[in-house]
Amino acid sequence: KRFIAKKMGAAFFPVLFFTALWGGVGIAMPIMTPKGPHQNLIRCILMLTAACCWLFWLCCYMAQMNPLIGPKLKRDVVAMIGRSWNPIVAG
Repeated sequence: KRFIAKKMGAAFFPVLFFTALWGGVGIAMPIMTPKGPHQNLIRCILMLTAACCWLFWLCCYMAQMNPLIGPKLKRDVVAMIGRSWNPIVAG
C-alpha cells in the first residue's frame, strides 16, 4: 500500500466563511447601530474591529499553510523516520 503526501493549501470554505462573518460584522452591524450622539463612533469601532479581526485571522490561517519553522530532529531520529516511512512517496 502506497501513500501520497498531499501539500497543504488554502481551503475555499474557511476563507469564505470568515470573510462573510467579519464582513457581516463590518457591514451589517454598523447599519443596525442605534441613533444617538455616538452612532458614528460605534460604526467606526465595528468596522475597524471587523477589519482587524479578519486580517489577524487571515495572517494566522496563511501562516499555517506554509509554516516557516518545523521540529528540530536529531540525525538518528531522521534516519529512523526515513526507514519507517520508506514506502511513502512525497509529492
